[in-house]
Amino acid sequence: MDNEETGGGSIVEEKYAKRTFGLELLGIVLALVFLAPFYFLLNNSFKKLPEILLNAAKLPEAFSLDNFRRAWVAIDFPTVLMHSVVVTGLSVLALVIVSSMTAYRLVRRPTLFNKVLFNVLVAAMIIPFQSIMLPLMKVTAMFELRGELYGIVICYLGFGLPLSMFLYHGFIKSVPLEIEEAAVVDGCTPYGVFGRIVFPLLKPITMTVIILNVLWIWNDYLLPVLVINDSYTTIPLAVQKFFGQYLRKWDLAMAALTLSTIPVVAFFLLLQKHIIAGITAGSVKG
Repeated sequence: MDNEETGGGSIVEEKYAKRTFGLELLGIVLALVFLAPFYFLLNNSFKKLPEILLNAAKLPEAFSLDNFRRAWVAIDFPTVLMHSVVVTGLSVLALVIVSSMTAYRLVRRPTLFNKVLFNVLVAAMIIPFQSIMLPLMKVTAMFELRGELYGIVICYLGFGLPLSMFLYHGFIKSVPLEIEEAAVVDGCTPYGVFGRIVFPLLKPITMTVIILNVLWIWNDYLLPVLVINDSYTTIPLAVQKFFGQYLRKWDLAMAALTLSTIPVVAFFLLLQKHIIAGITAGSVKG
């Protein structure tokens, strides 16, 4: 009997070991695939232009920070970094405030109008940006939003609201209504209930909304080039200056992109633990 149990255990362990090894191997392969762009970016940021053109995958013959120094000066990196931080920070702040309050109102006041509004906002997520570029240019010109900081913030608020509101909408359903009723009995105003009671409970999904929108806005090129262009040059707009009609300075572009990646990667690594919990919680609440 003991031999049979031992034999059965060995078979299970063998199957488990093979399955685990296969999953680990697949994970390693996927990790290498996703890390390949980072390798090319970091590797070529230390190379001279001829080295990049000859063999982009080869390690540099000599590691030098000259590309970073030249790129720093060429695009005035501190200034464009500040522009990116301001545009991203204000846009994400506006998205968090407006989308959370909108979702809270739609969940707690399920009127026919609010249900229709929710469906319209969700449906807006499937509209491709390229299809509304021309109308966007006309609207920004009509309301004098082009070239202004508040103009790009309003545009990001409009385009980012549907997804952010959708995530908040699912998560708010999990907040017990009894907590809000108790706060009202204690004398809280509607804004006090949301600001002091509900919003602190939304921390997981708030972190998720912040991460997703920071990654999107920080790396976005098309909307800034249409709305603000040279008024508030962000990093993607500044890096584009290295690509002319007849000359492409890959060495400086790679160095500038590496510099621009450091803040957002550090930010993502700092908050990534919240993203899975927030999306999961926001998607399973009905």
